[in-house]
Amino acid sequence: MEKIRVIKLFKSYFKDFYIMQTDSVRTKINYVLRLIETQRVIPAKFFRIIENSDELYEIRVESGGNIFRIFCCFDGGALVVLFHGFQKKSQKTPKNQIKRAEAIKKEYFKEKKG
Repeated sequence: MEKIRVIKLFKSYFKDFYIMQTDSVRTKINYVLRLIETQRVIPAKFFRIIENSDELYEIRVESGGNIFRIFCCFDGGALVVLFHGFQKKSQKTPKNQIKRAEAIKKEYFKEKKG
């Protein structure tokens, strides 16, 4: 399939989360990331903007009854920058996780400006 978007990792935040997961969770994460790269319209089940945030998005992954979230943002129209991920244990996304993602996003754009 043709890629519509490019996924980029910022530092090791996402990688550190990813390598700690089981093979089945990594397989599901890979599936969702491929959807993001190749689908014009990404189902809200897998990708949505975080309300009351500064253009922060969450990638939603469910595997074996567990829920995982990966924060990201767009840099330009077709570049998706992955930040950190975590296993969600409550109904609402924890505010401290959102604040962490916003801080990483600021760090990314600050370093990009150089």
